[in-house]
Amino acid sequence: MAERADEWRDPAARADGPPGGSPGDGSPGDDSGAATGEQGPVGVYLVDDHALFRAGVRAELAAFEDQVRVLGEAGSVAEAVAGIEHLRPAVVLLDVHMPDGGGAEVLRRVRERGAGVVFLALSVSDAAEDVITVIRGGARGYVTKTISGRELADAVRRVAAGDAVFSPRLAGFVLDAFSQGASSAEVSDPELDQLTRRERDVLRLLARGYSYREIGSELFISVKTVETHVSSVLRKTQLSNRYELSKWASDRRLV
Repeated sequence: MAERADEWRDPAARADGPPGGSPGDGSPGDDSGAATGEQGPVGVYLVDDHALFRAGVRAELAAFEDQVRVLGEAGSVAEAVAGIEHLRPAVVLLDVHMPDGGGAEVLRRVRERGAGVVFLALSVSDAAEDVITVIRGGARGYVTKTISGRELADAVRRVAAGDAVFSPRLAGFVLDAFSQGASSAEVSDPELDQLTRRERDVLRLLARGYSYREIGSELFISVKTVETHVSSVLRKTQLSNRYELSKWASDRRLV
């Protein structure tokens, strides 16, 4: 499957391409650019700080080469901005939580440059605050990493065609936020604000009954790192066990 995902590439272009694994320069005559609708498969660019996850997405989308085609990928904000600007994909699959500002920073920088690309957030998080942040930043949709390859390919095609696409229940967060002018996720909560985004991700999965190993697998981190985050959350919230944490998270609508 991995070979299929890369078989369209020119090896020579790979060797000296720009950041983000770009295969071409997007100039006239170069078919590596964004193709949409009846013109062919939609050109996609992957942005996620976990190489293993990016490889998984490539493998999943390789089964739908007639619909979508991965043009390149990046694991950091700076690399993503450079790669998107160079390749000009139709759709960017964007992780929400990354170092150096995350998906929101990628959105901000790309929009400042006026690049005409569509963003579809692809994240492990289904927290209202994350959904609202990237949608306000300009993303056209938001799907979670539990999505299947077929569903993801369909979502890419739909946002490229102008639709807004959300995983189940996430659309409600956006409707509430924009109809009321502010969401409950935007109300200041000093206790919640002291947690990092990664700590919130761990807490959310912990409250849903995931084991430490399952949390590590879902977030692509080690069990030891999960334990470190849980200890930090317990210390910051002054709680003593996962059951108290689960209730605390539920009361703040993190679950």
